[in-house]
Amino acid sequence: MLIEPCAWEGAWSGLEADNYAGLYGNRSSHPTKGFSMPKSYAIAAEDIAAETARVDGDLTNFDVSRVIALSDVELREMGPGDVHLRILAVSAEHNVDHAALADTVNIAEARGGKIYPGNSALGEVIAVGEGVTRFAPGDIAITHCNGEPDAHGYPLRIWAYDQPESIGWYGEEAVVADWQLIPAPLDCGLNLWEIAALPLRAPTAYHLWRRAIGIYRVKVERRQRSQLTVLGFGGGVSELFLMIAAQEGHRALFCSGSAERRAHLEGLGIEGIDQHEFNRFASRDDVRAFSKHVKGLTGGEGAHIVCDMLRGPVFAAGLQVMARMGVNVSAGWQLDTAANYNSANLSVRQLTLDHVHFETIEGSAAATELYGRVFRPTVHKEIYAFGDLPRAMEEMHQNVQTGIPIVQVAADLPDSVASLVP
Repeated sequence: MLIEPCAWEGAWSGLEADNYAGLYGNRSSHPTKGFSMPKSYAIAAEDIAAETARVDGDLTNFDVSRVIALSDVELREMGPGDVHLRILAVSAEHNVDHAALADTVNIAEARGGKIYPGNSALGEVIAVGEGVTRFAPGDIAITHCNGEPDAHGYPLRIWAYDQPESIGWYGEEAVVADWQLIPAPLDCGLNLWEIAALPLRAPTAYHLWRRAIGIYRVKVERRQRSQLTVLGFGGGVSELFLMIAAQEGHRALFCSGSAERRAHLEGLGIEGIDQHEFNRFASRDDVRAFSKHVKGLTGGEGAHIVCDMLRGPVFAAGLQVMARMGVNVSAGWQLDTAANYNSANLSVRQLTLDHVHFETIEGSAAATELYGRVFRPTVHKEIYAFGDLPRAMEEMHQNVQTGIPIVQVAADLPDSVASLVP
């Protein structure tokens, strides 16, 4: 079964960046006239500096929970195109980890000393502006993190990260423009926590897949090679990426150190490989052993498509194991901002490396159609309370969770989702 991008009626399709602001208004740049003072988590540059000093610059001992702190936040006055949300649940995201560590860029400092993070959430609509027709009070919505679309719909900046003045969704309430929301697919067959795991990861995986398969098909047509071997490393985005590949009839391999995540994907027909068997690729011998293993699984050919981080310990392993004409796609900045490789070797092998950021608004809506049908995420066994969000982020940083971490923000959930709570 082929999964094609589809139009999202009444949303982004056909709009350009230079006129979307005129249609919807760049609400993030308007003066704030707060009507509500809910609690929200924040990351301050001074707290980053204090924790960095405490660990003497050694980020391996950095405690992310010391940097993410609960704070009052003044929500802007609602405009005609805005929606006021009560946040029900959020998922912990790696970009927040990077914001706390300031390991790739000190975004809190760049944003004036403090940011309110969180760009993946599920919420209940409690009020709408007079120009909003897609949502009404009582509706349940999910977010996407596209903060400023370019002329093609792709984000120039990410909401609650580098988009100026943006206030994220790790808080009790939020005000956002209606184009930043998608109706939550409550009838998709997933429970509430599984739905909350997907707003950021699903569009990322969807975008990674359609680029990876598109690039590969430029080089090798379907009539030449129908079924591909697709390999993914690690976490939530790779899981979803492989679910699409498997749904489209390809052989999918999931290389992870988490036995729980491997077991979940094996139940969906995706083969598991334990990273620990190869010492997480700590040496060249480990990389060679991994390559030999995958080549043995594939008749000596290797993986046609690899999803990794294009950096860190899995990068060399991902390159080594790729088949001729292969495509390596990546999203995120985890571990480093630089990648080194032998370009002559990749040229001879006809390999392509593709750096991906995030989907369009239209693509984010299309990815939502796959909830339950294709995307069945692994969720961490503990659902964190709102007060435990800093601990959830630190445990994600320590890589000790059994799946995607979810935080229940609202203590009381509306009746419309009560049946979805496992």
